[in-house]
Amino acid sequence: MASCMQRWVGKLAIVTGASSGIGAALTEKLVDAGVNVAGIARRVDRIQELSKKLSGKKGHLYAVKADLSREEDIVAAFKQVCDKYGPVHILVNNAGIMPNTGLSDGDAKIWKQVLDINVFGLCVATREAVKVMRCNKIEGHIVHINSLIGHLVPDLAGLNVYPASKFAVTALAETLRQEFNREEERIKITSVSPGGVATGLLGKDKFNIDPSVLNQMPLLEPEDIACAVMYALSTPPRVQISEIIIRPNGQKA
Repeated sequence: MASCMQRWVGKLAIVTGASSGIGAALTEKLVDAGVNVAGIARRVDRIQELSKKLSGKKGHLYAVKADLSREEDIVAAFKQVCDKYGPVHILVNNAGIMPNTGLSDGDAKIWKQVLDINVFGLCVATREAVKVMRCNKIEGHIVHINSLIGHLVPDLAGLNVYPASKFAVTALAETLRQEFNREEERIKITSVSPGGVATGLLGKDKFNIDPSVLNQMPLLEPEDIACAVMYALSTPPRVQISEIIIRPNGQKA
C-alpha cells in the first residue's frame, strides 16, 4: 500500500470531523503516509492537540474550525485551506451525528441537525472540493464515510432520520459517480459503510440499549475504517472502488 500511496505524498487532503473517532484515526494514517491534512471540525482544539502529537511525521496536520452544518462556514474553510496550503486532492466527508429522538414524537430541531450535517454539509463540502479539483485539473478522490445503516434499517429505538440520512449518502455517492462519468472526469468517489464502530456516536447512554447487551456487541475500531479508506486511496487511477461495506466479525445483520 505504501508505494501506491506515493502519488498523494505532499498533496493536500481535507478530512471533516477530524477531531475524534474515525476522522482522527484516518488523519494519523494520512499524515504518517506523507499526506498534508486540513482537519475541519468545531472542536478545533482537539485537532491542534493531534497536530502536536504528529509533529515530525512525513506529512503535516493543519487545524481548521468550521460548523459543517453551515454553508458559509464550509465555503470559507475551503477558501482558507486552499489559499494557505494548496489545492485539495482528497476529501473525506467523515463528519456526522446520530442523536437520539423518534419520528412519531421526535424533535424537529434534532432531525434538522442530522440532515444539515450528514447530508447538506457533505454535499457542500463535496461541491467545493470538486470545484478546486476541476479548476486545477486534479484527478482527486472523494470518500464519504457512510454506514451499514445506509443500506439497511435496524430495529433500534431513537435512530430518527439517521438511516434516511445515510441512505441519502449511498445515493449521493452513486449519483456523483455517474456525474463524473458523464463529464468524463477522472475524479473517484468511494462510499465506506461500516457497521458498529466504537466511537462516541455509539455511547452506552444512547438508544435505550442495555449496557450489558452493548458490551457483548461486536464492534469495529476507528482504525479499521481508516485502513479501508487508505486501501481505497492506494488503488491506481484506473481502479474505482465504489463501495466498501465493513461488518465487525460476528455481526449477524
